[in-house]
Amino acid sequence: MHLLAVEGLIKAVFGPTESRDLWVILAISFVALIFAYYLAREVLSAPEGTEKMKEIAKAIQEGASAYLSRQFRTVGIFLVGLAIALFFVLPVPKDSIHSAFAIRFGRSLAFVLGAGLSAITGYTGMWLAVRANVRTANAARETGLKKAMRIAFRSGGVAGMFTVGLGLMGATIILIYFKGDATSVLLGFGFGGALLAMFMRVGGGIFTKAADVGADLVGKVEQGIPEDDPRNAATIADNVGDNVGDCAGMAADLFESY
Repeated sequence: MHLLAVEGLIKAVFGPTESRDLWVILAISFVALIFAYYLAREVLSAPEGTEKMKEIAKAIQEGASAYLSRQFRTVGIFLVGLAIALFFVLPVPKDSIHSAFAIRFGRSLAFVLGAGLSAITGYTGMWLAVRANVRTANAARETGLKKAMRIAFRSGGVAGMFTVGLGLMGATIILIYFKGDATSVLLGFGFGGALLAMFMRVGGGIFTKAADVGADLVGKVEQGIPEDDPRNAATIADNVGDNVGDCAGMAADLFESY
């Protein structure tokens, strides 16, 4: 009797078995985000090294943040226009459970949500990477390979957990609310993630290639400064490009694929 009462209470709160499964998945997504926070705290607790290392790392951090901030402001204009266009252009299934307005509005909202979560995944991956780089280098300098690998692996793990956590969270919320009509709304969610990934991957790649050419030609050929020498201004830009392209761009790309 007690078991039947508990089962009845669970059904009353969470609904049928399918709904309960979705709530469990939603909880798992939050566990992934909590674990990402734990990994990030461990990475940031490691020492940054000498003052010169901190100075170089800060220049890369500032450059990467400035680039992504500018990129997000530009992409934001396209997001608003495309969200409005999606509301009117894409059709609504005739046998849908929800009203046509609800599905159209939900799809546009999911588009913005997918783009926003993709941007958060990319930015978080880059934000931690530019801070983990100097800590990894310092760990290799002080204690050797094992500690450096631990910091680097956990830094990458944060981007991985954000990809899984935010992707599951966004998709599951849509499934919980729209149920049978979720596929029509998830279209907008995936499209939003894909749009941000395209801008961040391609834009970051162009930036890093341009900086790489600058580091080679201007620094090495014209000034006689080695490519990886911090006195070569293009070297900082090259490192910024590696982070915004390979870290932010790749993280957003993985979110879109996921």
